[in-house]
Amino acid sequence: MASAMEIDSTAIKQESVDATEIESKIISLCQQFPKGINDAVIQNEMPAIEPQQRATAINRLLSTGSIDLLKSGNQLIYKLKAPGSSGGEVKGDYQEKLVYQIIKEAENKGIWIRDIRYKSNLLLTQVNKIVKNLESKKLIKAVKSVAASKKKVYMLFNLEPDRSVTGGAWYSDQDFESEFVEVLNQQCFKFLQQKASQARETKSDPMAQRNASYASSTEIWKYISELGISKIQLSMEDIETILSTLIYDGKVERTVVVQTATEGDGETRHLYRAVNAVLQDTGLMRVPCGVCPVFSQCHEGGVVSSTNCQYMKEWFDY
Repeated sequence: MASAMEIDSTAIKQESVDATEIESKIISLCQQFPKGINDAVIQNEMPAIEPQQRATAINRLLSTGSIDLLKSGNQLIYKLKAPGSSGGEVKGDYQEKLVYQIIKEAENKGIWIRDIRYKSNLLLTQVNKIVKNLESKKLIKAVKSVAASKKKVYMLFNLEPDRSVTGGAWYSDQDFESEFVEVLNQQCFKFLQQKASQARETKSDPMAQRNASYASSTEIWKYISELGISKIQLSMEDIETILSTLIYDGKVERTVVVQTATEGDGETRHLYRAVNAVLQDTGLMRVPCGVCPVFSQCHEGGVVSSTNCQYMKEWFDY
């Protein structure tokens, strides 16, 4: 009886030693290949080791933060953690680290749960469980996308979502702020009209009047900011987007000028001025699709589509 217990004890000790040796060999392989190793390399170097033992050793190294799990194409890569680095952003098994890495690669544009499942080759139930766990640890967050109201994309917790996800300044809780956009359109056009009126009053020469009626996007942005009509801070890009809609409406024209060396070292900038249409165009000439700058991105279910196009609605009402 005593000898049997002795044999069992020896077997347990031998199994413990074997597990430690496997971990040491994997770390040694990572040191030989600084760019990382995959499962095939480990299998070739340790053919006598059972797959279950190999997986157990890898999971232990990942959970202790000794190695990192990366994804290269369709392969999983194990890489030795750099000395002095933190214990890892994610402490968990390799599946959790894999999902985290996939979400991290998506950056601030996020990734659908379906794509996470496809890239990780995990079951949907596994992916859902891991995602919920990462959300509870505040490592990732779910963000509703304007491209699909019933779907969410996942990204790292500390990232600010990209404009393509939130819709930028023109969306609030996934709803397009058409009234807000219309107010901005009116105010930008009003500013340019006032600029043109001042030019006619102060300049007698037609060319001087024309040149004085131009305003830069910076001037218009300052004017809109001082009005205080926006609850959020509008960027220069937002104002230029509004000005572009006025151009397509035929109310504004844009020109490009080159700054002098003292002003901007030869850089170009856009100037805008209000214009009056020479002839009233027909309804057919105002078909929105013909002059739409994002026509190539227009499709059903997208951010831009015929069902939510304000210009299309106005054209039909006409």
